[in-house]
Amino acid sequence: MKKILYTGLFLFATLFTSCSDFLDKEPFEDPSAETIKDEASAIAMTNAAYQPMQRPKLYNMRIWALDIVAGNSEVGAGGGDDGIETIQLANFVAGPDNFAAVDLWRGPNPGILYCNTVLANVPGMDINENIKNRCIGEAKFLRASYYFILVQLFGDVPMSLTPTNPGDNLFSERVSKDKIYNEVIIPDLLEAIELLPRREDYSSSDLGRASRGAAAGMLAKVYLTLGQYQKCVDMCNRVESLGYVLNPDYSDCFGGEEKHKNTAESLFEIQYFGLTNADFWSDENQACWLSTYMGPRNANWVGGGYGWNQPTQEFMNQYEPGDLRKDKTVLYEGCPSFEGKPYKSTMSYTGHNVRKFLVPLTISPDYNTNSASIIVLRYADVLLMKAEALNELGSTTDAEEPLYQVRNRAGLTDKSDVENLSQEEMRNRIRKERRIELAFEGHRWFDMIRWDGGQYALDFLHSIGKVNAQKKHLLLPIPQKEIDANPNLKQNPGY
Repeated sequence: MKKILYTGLFLFATLFTSCSDFLDKEPFEDPSAETIKDEASAIAMTNAAYQPMQRPKLYNMRIWALDIVAGNSEVGAGGGDDGIETIQLANFVAGPDNFAAVDLWRGPNPGILYCNTVLANVPGMDINENIKNRCIGEAKFLRASYYFILVQLFGDVPMSLTPTNPGDNLFSERVSKDKIYNEVIIPDLLEAIELLPRREDYSSSDLGRASRGAAAGMLAKVYLTLGQYQKCVDMCNRVESLGYVLNPDYSDCFGGEEKHKNTAESLFEIQYFGLTNADFWSDENQACWLSTYMGPRNANWVGGGYGWNQPTQEFMNQYEPGDLRKDKTVLYEGCPSFEGKPYKSTMSYTGHNVRKFLVPLTISPDYNTNSASIIVLRYADVLLMKAEALNELGSTTDAEEPLYQVRNRAGLTDKSDVENLSQEEMRNRIRKERRIELAFEGHRWFDMIRWDGGQYALDFLHSIGKVNAQKKHLLLPIPQKEIDANPNLKQNPGY
């Protein structure tokens, strides 16, 4: 696999760069259509559309930190004001000045702009038809993904389908999330499915790009979020028909070695290069932060080691006896050692740390050297989505097999555990399974707020003592600085 497939940023509206062998050009200084007519520039524009996903505003920090908000874990970190913005969110006292909310509001917008630039220019290019279709499909998939993040977190948001140019009206109003689902997210993903290659059709230098399976899997998640269960099942079946399988070992999905990247289970993941000289907070940083942030603090186990995202005892209590995922997901006193180093409960405030993303010093010796990917979507998630949708359709018996496949890999081999359940019992079993299987991967908050119209989230949060959580907290506040800059933006209710 190549070191990095999508690196780019835009100067003014668009400036295209890349570290891939297939593009060896100087950056374009002029974003006009006359400069972006060839195949290389089409690819460069598309590469740039991936980059905002790599940044700390999205997957390199804020998305996984939502597991803290969801109650799986505590911030930990260095105490005091360290991580105060996440502490505020997790205690449901955050207001419109919370800068994690600012990051999540702003994070997708450069990506949307870059996707719109691709879609405004590439269709008219006289270039190889396969490359053209692939670039359009990638931009459609990415734009849908960025908007999907926004509408889940904020509800109604501004909608833009064309590049922003000088003189354009920048005071956009929020439009209904239903409109964005029906006019952007779903149509974009349907088109991406038809335009994108299968994963197997990519060359080794292009591994990690969005594929047909990624688009089908993302659309399955969209349909599940909207309660369109039969459509969700259909998309899950489509993913299955493309040849995705579970990795033999759960830990094969995570880690800093090349064998852990773009595996048979992976539908889509964020790629990193590592070995970067860019500043830790820079948008150009090409190191994955998961190991740095989640390693036991000051223990010299991993490059960095900031002690964030410490699992709660309530979360630890959810593991069933014999679940092989426990020792591969979390660190606790008495667990298997990490690179020969025993874990002690005094290494964190809760007595636990996340293990599944840690990369040893022999592979990543410093905070900016980790090239591990961040998985956005994998086949186990698809199986659990299928099980959930089948159960909600009343086909509880049919939901047993996809649920069992996930549990069987985890060493929970007694099939009777998932047989002859009522619909409600199956619903609860699947919800718990999603929590354990996908722990700390950034899914829990999105699951909680969609179940039972969000009531599940409130009931669960209250049950673990987070009594401040109210209905208004199912959406984040619109940042006040954005409202001050754009008088057409209206705040979410209750803030």
